[in-house]
Parts: sequence; C-alpha cells; structure tokens
Amino acid sequence: MTKPLREIERWKDPIVAEVRKARERLFAAAGYDLEEFCRRLHESLQHEGPGLTRPLRMGERKTAKGRTKPSTRRAKKARA
Repeated sequence: MTKPLREIERWKDPIVAEVRKARERLFAAAGYDLEEFCRRLHESLQHEGPGLTRPLRMGERKTAKGRTKPSTRRAKKARA
C-alpha cells in the first residue's frame, strides 16, 4: 500500500525555492498588487533594457542596437 503524499517527504529543488523566494520579495515590495507589480516590472525593463531574450537561431546575428537579423555570412559564402 502506498503512503499518502502528505506522509512522504517531498523533494525540494533549491532553484525553485530561490525563484519562489524572489517572487515573494517582489510581490511584497509591490504591496501584493498585481497592477503595481506589472508597472514596476515594465519600468525596470524600460530602465535596464531587454534582458530577457531568446537564444539566437541558426543564421541570425545581433545588430549594434541589440536587434536580431538574418546573418549574411551564409550569403557571402554562397557568392564566393
């Protein structure tokens, strides 16, 4: 017979615990108000710039302004 989940000690992931702790701090700083939290998040992204980005896809490169565009390396190789 299996034990109920409450009786089994759950495995604790330290990364998940750290993320949850950070989330709690951020929401507490915003007074647990979702609109205030989103306003602060938007403000910090405007101030710090786009920190959350996706990895570059094959054939893409970053421009000086941080935007992505197709790489010309492959096209140059094809011409040569």
